[in-house]
Amino acid sequence: MKKKALVYLLILFTASLCGFRAGAQAPVESLLAKADSARLAYDFPSALAFCQKAIEQDSTARAKVEDMLIMVQNGRSMMDFCSQPVVVARQTFPLQDFFLFYPLANKGWRKTPNQLDSLGGNALARAVYIPEGAKDIYYSAADEDGIRNIYRTFLADSLWSAPMLINEQLTSSSDEIYPMLSPDGKSLYFASKGLYGMGGYDLYMSQWNEETKDWDVPVNMGFPYSSPYDDFLFINTEDGKYSIFASNRDCPRDSVCIYVLEYDGMPVRKAISDIKELRELSALVPAGDPSRMDNGSAVEDPGKTGDDTRRYIDKIKEVRALRDSVSRFNRELDGLRNEYSTAADDEKASLSEAIQAKELLLPGLNKALQASVKELQDIEMEFLANGIVIDASKLQAKADKEVVGASSGYTFSRNSYGPAPDLKMHKPKVKFDYSFKILQEGRFAENNDIPDGIVYQIQLFTQSRKATVADIKGLSPVFERTAGGSRYIYSAGVFRSYKDVLSNLNKVKKRGFRTAEIIAWQDGRSISVSAARKLESQRLYTVIIYPEKGQTLPDSAMEVIRNNSDKDLIKSMENGSVVFKVGPFEEKSDAEELIEALKSAGIGNNFLSLSEQAA
Repeated sequence: MKKKALVYLLILFTASLCGFRAGAQAPVESLLAKADSARLAYDFPSALAFCQKAIEQDSTARAKVEDMLIMVQNGRSMMDFCSQPVVVARQTFPLQDFFLFYPLANKGWRKTPNQLDSLGGNALARAVYIPEGAKDIYYSAADEDGIRNIYRTFLADSLWSAPMLINEQLTSSSDEIYPMLSPDGKSLYFASKGLYGMGGYDLYMSQWNEETKDWDVPVNMGFPYSSPYDDFLFINTEDGKYSIFASNRDCPRDSVCIYVLEYDGMPVRKAISDIKELRELSALVPAGDPSRMDNGSAVEDPGKTGDDTRRYIDKIKEVRALRDSVSRFNRELDGLRNEYSTAADDEKASLSEAIQAKELLLPGLNKALQASVKELQDIEMEFLANGIVIDASKLQAKADKEVVGASSGYTFSRNSYGPAPDLKMHKPKVKFDYSFKILQEGRFAENNDIPDGIVYQIQLFTQSRKATVADIKGLSPVFERTAGGSRYIYSAGVFRSYKDVLSNLNKVKKRGFRTAEIIAWQDGRSISVSAARKLESQRLYTVIIYPEKGQTLPDSAMEVIRNNSDKDLIKSMENGSVVFKVGPFEEKSDAEELIEALKSAGIGNNFLSLSEQAA
C-alpha cells in the first residue's frame, strides 16, 4: 500500500513539473490517467478534480470521462460509510487456487470449465463451489455475450432444475462472480464489476425477502471490504467467528491476499475524510493479538490426530515428495539428453557435464525413496499387528492438505478439488429467440406468423427470389412473406413499441438496407404506423405459462392462479406446444404480480412470459 501511494505522489510531482498546476493544458487522456492513479491511491477528491478539469478543458470529452467520474464519485460517497473490522490474519496465495485455502468443505470446489460453467476462462473465477450433498447451487457463468451472470439450480426430486438467471437487480452489464450463500441461507454475497462501485470488482450483499420470495437490491459492502482494486469471494464461517474475503489490492498480479476478519454482525460505520486514514484502514493489517485467533474454524485441531497417525501421514508426504523428485530428475535428464542429441559440438561438453551430475544424484534419490516406502509399509504392518484400522482415503486426504501460516497464529489449510459436477438436469425446450439482434450470421424466423397485438417491424427489401443468409447481413430474426405469389418481402424484428423499433432503424440502415422502413401490424393484420401508435397507448396484458412437463399445470400453479387472479385461464396451442394463458389484465403490475407468485411456487423464468396487446 505504501509503495502504491509513493507511485501516486510521484505522478502528482511530475504533473506539477510539467506545469499542470500552473495552468498548462494537459490532454484529456493524461488527465484521466492521473485521475485513475489518484483513484487507486484512494485519493477520490483529487481524482474528482482531475475528471472535472478534463471536462472543463474539452466539453466533448464527457463520454470518455463518464465511466471514471462514476467510479470516483462512488468511492467518494463510500468514504462516508466505513466499517472498522478487526483483522485476524492476512496471507498471500497463488491466484490459480487461492479458494482452496478457505475453511469450506473439502472437495467442494470444482474446476472450470465444467457442466455449469462451460466456458471458464475468467481471470479470477476459476472454480464453482458445489459441496457434497448440496441441494441449492448459486454459481457464475458466461452468457452468449461473454458476460458472467449469477445463476441458480436446485434439486427437485432426482433432477436439478434448468439453470435460472437470478433477478435483474443482481445482474449488471458487466461480470458477477463468486456468489456465496451465508450459513443461514438468508444472505447472498458476490462480487460485481458493473453495479454501483469504485472500480474493479466490488463486494455486495443481498438479503432474501420472505414477502417477495426473491433477493433484494444488493448493497455495496463499502470500505474496507470493497476497494478500487478487485475484491471477491466473501464468506462468513459457519461457526459465526470470522468473515473472510480475497483481494488483489496489495499483491503481485499472479497472487491474491486472503483476509480473515472477526465477524461483526452489527458493524458501526463512520465517515473518514483523511486519505491516509482510509489507506491504512484498507490495508487491513492484522491486529497481532493471538488471543483473537481460534483456528478451530479454519483447520482441524492437530491434537485430534494421534501420534501414530501423524507419523503415518508424515511418511506419506515424505514418500510423495521423493517420488516427485525422482520424476522431476528423470524428466530433466530426458530433456538434457534430447538437447544433447541435436546440440552443436561446442555445446555438448557442458551438456554432458550436466547429464553426468544428475545421473550421479539419481541413485541416491531412488535409494531414499525405496527406504521411505519400506518404512511406510512397516508402519502399516505395525498397525495391522496392533489391530489398528486405518481409513487410507481419509489419511491420504489429510496428507494432501497444505498448511500455511501456522507460525503467525492462524492456520490456512489447503483443501483438494472435487470431481467435475455431473448433475442430471431438466432440459426445457429451447425456444427460438425472437429478440432483435445483429449477429455474425443472420437468422430467419422459425415461424413467420406475426404475433398478436400491436407489432412493429423494419421492412428490408422486396425481390423476386428467396433471400439467402448472406442477403440479410447478420440481422435476426428476419420474416418472409409473399406478395401476389411472385415476390418475396422481408422484414426484421418483433418490436412492441414505436420507440423500440425507431431506435433500431438506423442500425439496420447502416447494415446496407438504405430504403428500410417501419411497418406495423395489429393481430397479424397490416395497419398504418400512425394507427399503431394511437393504439399503443391502450394495452392489455396476458400471462403465458409453458407447462414444464406434459400438458397440464401442477396443482401449486393452479392454486396460485386461483388465489391471485379472477381472470380467465385458457388452454391453447402455440407453435405446436400446449400453453396456458391468464388474462387479460388492464394493469401491467397485476400481471407481473401473478408472475412473481408463480415463480415463488416453483415455476421458473423459462416457463413464463408476459404478452401485450392493444385494448
